[in-house]
Amino acid sequence: MTISISIEQPRQADVEALLAAGTVFAYSLYPVENTFLLSTDELERPGVAVYVARDAHGAACGMAALVPLDSADTAELKRLFVHAEARGHGVAGRLLDRIEADAAGRGIRSLALETGTLQDAAVALYRRRGYEQIDLFGPYVGEELSLCFAKSL
Repeated sequence: MTISISIEQPRQADVEALLAAGTVFAYSLYPVENTFLLSTDELERPGVAVYVARDAHGAACGMAALVPLDSADTAELKRLFVHAEARGHGVAGRLLDRIEADAAGRGIRSLALETGTLQDAAVALYRRRGYEQIDLFGPYVGEELSLCFAKSL
């Protein structure tokens, strides 16, 4: 599968469709109060980079965001989602490759993320990619349905 990845604005119809699909997916697994999804407005904040994966026809098939944290050398990976039709073709791995390279190039030394306890495929992906489980941080502290991971870059 031919994939291109670029940093784009989140307020585009096909990117917002990805966000909506990711929201539906998250809400199918977890109560709304146990999800931590960034809105389009939050993805437009200064310093946030939204990465969009597009197929050979230019259709948005996956996305993720790099969000700065309080520490200048740490950022959080948010909203990683790949359309069901594009899963199994390495889209998530390609997004991670690009984000990790860009983050390291910006002086970020560590990427952190939160995922849910019911997302076995995501947990397996992160572990394969060198992410190690860490204590819950920030808004996830005390959340029994959350798992947090981090990777040194």
